[in-house]
Amino acid sequence: MAWWPIGASLFASSEGSGLFIGLAGTGAAGGIAVTGFEWNATYALLALAWVFVPVYVSSGIVTMPEYLQRRFGGERIRMYLSGLSLLLSIFTKISTDLYSGALFVQVCLGWDLYLSTVLMLVVTGLYTIAGGLAAVIYTDALQTLIMVLGAIVLAVKAFNEIGGYSNLEEAYLKAVPSKIVPNTTCHLPRADAMHLFRDPVSGDLPWTGMTFGLSIMATWYWCTDQVIVQRSLSAKSLSHAKAGSILASYLKMLPLFVIIMPGMISRVLYPGLHVFSRRFALTVSKFDTVACVDPEECARVCGAAVGCSNIAYPKLVVELMPSGLRGLMIAVMMAALMSSLTSIFNSSSTLFTMDIWRKLRPGAGERELLLVGRVVTVVLVALSVVWIPILQSSSGGQLYVYIQAVTSYLAPPVTAVFVLAVFWPRANEQGAFWGLMVGLALGLARMGLELVHPAPRCGVPDRRPWLLADIHYLHFAVLLCAATGTVVVGGSLLTPPPPPVRLKDLTWWTLSREPPQRSVDGTSQGLPDGECPPFWARVCGINAVVLMCINIFCYAYFA
Repeated sequence: MAWWPIGASLFASSEGSGLFIGLAGTGAAGGIAVTGFEWNATYALLALAWVFVPVYVSSGIVTMPEYLQRRFGGERIRMYLSGLSLLLSIFTKISTDLYSGALFVQVCLGWDLYLSTVLMLVVTGLYTIAGGLAAVIYTDALQTLIMVLGAIVLAVKAFNEIGGYSNLEEAYLKAVPSKIVPNTTCHLPRADAMHLFRDPVSGDLPWTGMTFGLSIMATWYWCTDQVIVQRSLSAKSLSHAKAGSILASYLKMLPLFVIIMPGMISRVLYPGLHVFSRRFALTVSKFDTVACVDPEECARVCGAAVGCSNIAYPKLVVELMPSGLRGLMIAVMMAALMSSLTSIFNSSSTLFTMDIWRKLRPGAGERELLLVGRVVTVVLVALSVVWIPILQSSSGGQLYVYIQAVTSYLAPPVTAVFVLAVFWPRANEQGAFWGLMVGLALGLARMGLELVHPAPRCGVPDRRPWLLADIHYLHFAVLLCAATGTVVVGGSLLTPPPPPVRLKDLTWWTLSREPPQRSVDGTSQGLPDGECPPFWARVCGINAVVLMCINIFCYAYFA
């Protein structure tokens, strides 16, 4: 693959409908701080192309669990990581994309939530099964163009509706619902709504967590997740992989202006009776919508008593767009949903067939592997649909917060093991395995507590255990990663070191600069043409520096 479809596919795979709905909803509920989740990706994407992809190519692997198996030996780490990746697909990817896409269709067209889910699954499944990874990447590239153009059109109309960017902060701070819970402040917009960096103790997204905890989660997602790495490994050369990462990073700078701020504008336009927009004063319903806090009111609006911020983006589309453009935006959301789902379906079936099924049935032929991959996709989808009602009532009704919270409970141990595997040759299988087990136990304990003790509604005292009430999930990610790393280091030092032959081509210090070979089964190991001429390598390097300068400036401006 060339650099441009890779960059577009990296962006489209991460910007599924779950992120459109989730980012806009969290923007409506709390302001621009959620932008950090998008802008932090710049550094992880550069690390992917400059550090991790060369190691993966040198090691000649197809899947991420396969890398750990070659690095450490044995089967148990590879099997565990494959299973964990499939679980994360259910909890944080397929279920959230299905729910958000169906919610969008429900708000826009009035269709039943589960009918919408089934229809989207049928369409997405057909072309994923028929076309494979190449079809998915080229489809992503086309859909990225549709998504960006449609989102820009809606953003322009939304800003025009409130009188421009200069009026956003003042208008947002006045967006108070008409029906509130007495003696509380949860109905008030946050005073720090226009700040990226927030108080490390009282902030909803503390700057310490957004800097350190988020970096750990971003490293897992962009550098070790099969969905993402699979795209970079399909590049025709290392320079194309680097250029793809740079393009994706530039596109990741856009969501603040085309998704998050429009979400805030949606709260301004539709908080309730205090309608900001003169033009739409007659069409807004007589009860609170996006900004509702009263449980009865919220249940009536969107079916979730914990809040309706998730409808911020679809509400904008329905109210602001004329018929033709409204159809375009529905197409944009369906494109976002399908590009994300196809990526997950393709990568999940690859993981299961290559890392689990082939170990259970070494003699399985191509036809059997293809059939098993399709069956696994159907099973994952069924489990994800069952999970949707739990997701709907989690994390105060903010979809994006739910996604990041679950990720922070399960992903940090994987980040710790991959980073140590790549950069610390002394790490061995025993240390890595027991580090993953301890990390999993701690993460599941926190996740279980979260399900048993959900965040209290507006006006209800917070009586959750201290682990939930006092430790933000982003801070928990740092502690979890540190605990896992400590166990990996301790376990490795207490047991024999891996033999030098085990490390050849598998760590940053021992990677091969030779072009990769084909594996025993004939599978291409990616990047078959080796490195591009030095000129293009320099172009990529200069672009990476420019990109980081732009990113740092934007962080400083909105800090």
